[in-house]
Amino acid sequence: MDYKIISDGCCDLTEDVIRQYDLHIVPFYISFDEEHYEKEIEEIAIRDVYERMVKEPAVFPKTSLPSVQNYIDAFMLYVNQGIPVICICFTPSLSGSYNSACNAKEIICEEHPDARIAVINSQAATVSQALMVIEAGRMRQDGISYEECIEILEKMKKTNRIFFTVGNIDYLKHGGRIGKLAGLAGSALAIKPLITLVDGAIESSGVGRSRKKTVAKTVTLAENYFASTGEDAKDYRMAVGFGYDEAEGRDFYQTVSERFGAECGEVKLVQIGATIAVHTGPYAIGIGCVKRYECFR
Repeated sequence: MDYKIISDGCCDLTEDVIRQYDLHIVPFYISFDEEHYEKEIEEIAIRDVYERMVKEPAVFPKTSLPSVQNYIDAFMLYVNQGIPVICICFTPSLSGSYNSACNAKEIICEEHPDARIAVINSQAATVSQALMVIEAGRMRQDGISYEECIEILEKMKKTNRIFFTVGNIDYLKHGGRIGKLAGLAGSALAIKPLITLVDGAIESSGVGRSRKKTVAKTVTLAENYFASTGEDAKDYRMAVGFGYDEAEGRDFYQTVSERFGAECGEVKLVQIGATIAVHTGPYAIGIGCVKRYECFR
């Protein structure tokens, strides 16, 4: 049986990938004045978001999550055709998008008890969420059943990681998403935090003084992950995410590809979207990984 893969806009996938896997994306909204909200990508380009963040550093933009009605509208397109839905959402520790999708499912199923809607908490964001959505798309194209796809995604999400750094912790602090980095908040030092997103939450993984060294240390974090868990990098897909500085992103992509490309195959390059940028600032950069679906069969 065919089914539809839906994700919220935090997956940061490009139009060509969305077309390749026939995905449906439910966008977030972004505002620089807390009054006027625009749909990410559709109404405001990611580059424009970054330009404003860099030019107006004292202004902290905010996002508005997809509403319950946004999800109802998306789901009903397929429920009305008898097509099952799998919706992969941004980690609820950073957004209410997952809860909106769950509420939409509950409302629809009350009126349409035969509707088949699975809402997955990806425990991921940006590049690692992107990789999970792509794996779901691959499963669909490869003829994996609806039920098995859901089962694999629930196992897969426990393997996703992001190893990254940011320009500073101001955005995380301002947005109330500082979590386990709280101990760094009062530091007067110009430190650059190293962060891991694991099980949907941010964890401190060290600090650095220079941008160049801290970015390089994210590669070490990824290497240490595979060394400490005994996992084989060949079983994983990887992606590099970057924010405002595309040149830095492409240089880092080259470094990661040289280190992991032979093992993981093609490493994807993803520009981090506005949904995450409002939490991390314009200078986030890092590596995401998730286990390939074939490893769970």
